[in-house]
Amino acid sequence: MQSASDLINKDNKATILLMGLRRCGKSSICKVVFHNMQPLDTLYLESTSKPTKEEFKSLIDLAVMELPGQLNFFEPSNFYDSEKLFSSIGALVYVIDSQDEYLNALTNVSMIVEYAYRINPKIHIEVLIHKIDGLSEDFRMDTQRDIMQRVGDELLDLGLEGVQVSFYLTSIFDHSIYEAFSRIIQKLIFELPALENLLDLLIQYNKFEKIFLFDINSKIYVATDSSPVDIQTYEVCAEFIDVTIDLDGLYETGAEKLLLEDKNNKPIKCISKLKNGTILYLHQMIRGLALVALVRIDNGDTSNLSQKEIDDNVKTQLSIIDHNVCVFKKSLEKMWESSRIK
Repeated sequence: MQSASDLINKDNKATILLMGLRRCGKSSICKVVFHNMQPLDTLYLESTSKPTKEEFKSLIDLAVMELPGQLNFFEPSNFYDSEKLFSSIGALVYVIDSQDEYLNALTNVSMIVEYAYRINPKIHIEVLIHKIDGLSEDFRMDTQRDIMQRVGDELLDLGLEGVQVSFYLTSIFDHSIYEAFSRIIQKLIFELPALENLLDLLIQYNKFEKIFLFDINSKIYVATDSSPVDIQTYEVCAEFIDVTIDLDGLYETGAEKLLLEDKNNKPIKCISKLKNGTILYLHQMIRGLALVALVRIDNGDTSNLSQKEIDDNVKTQLSIIDHNVCVFKKSLEKMWESSRIK
């Protein structure tokens, strides 16, 4: 049987290790986020019985490795080389079932964090407080505070006062799981500060309200501008990708289809105007990425303008945006060619 050590890619430092007790939701998370499985279909998934690893190519070559929950990490075993395993990963993601008795999970995660941190002090420790869809809003916050407090106390008892642990409330039935993985993956992107700076420049010189750089397949955003992320804005932009894909082949404008992969290698642009006047703007980037933004078109005083003049003004502003986005894309290509994840 293939061991976890056999799955390690020495050249890939953007590896996420997914751990947690049995039936906590690890496999469901992978299927929903990375394979577009419908959440209700995950009810029929069998429990993971052996280590699995899946690779995804986007701005970074990401690998997600899942370890079975029934594996006793601290039993002497040749099942995997734990030291080699933890030294090779960029982030440890531990999943806790918030609807189950989680005290054993908290003890388990604290012991694993202690071991992993001593081997790899640069590792990112992420805890998903999962299955919150079955909890009330107040109980969610109480559960989060309780888990954060208990994990903090456990780590202090183990002498790990300086270890940074991030906590996320997640569910596969809403966008919270995508938001959590977006933030986790961004920590593995060495070029993130440069990307954020470029996106801030786009905000500054265009009419953008918010910009996301999405991985098309997973709907994870690998970068955004420096302004705070509003979950509703993220949901609108992520769903715009789905709408574009769903409409693929149904409508054509001339000879051009609304495809995310054009046969002539032309970047695909998709625009939709919302009722409030805001425009959703999608532009294909490199390596399965898409820039999706909210655009606020400024028409000024339109009382003395005809509808044609207003439309022409909108087209002019969108043409300027197109030009600037193409400049951003070229910068992204140079960034990809010149550097990789460290």
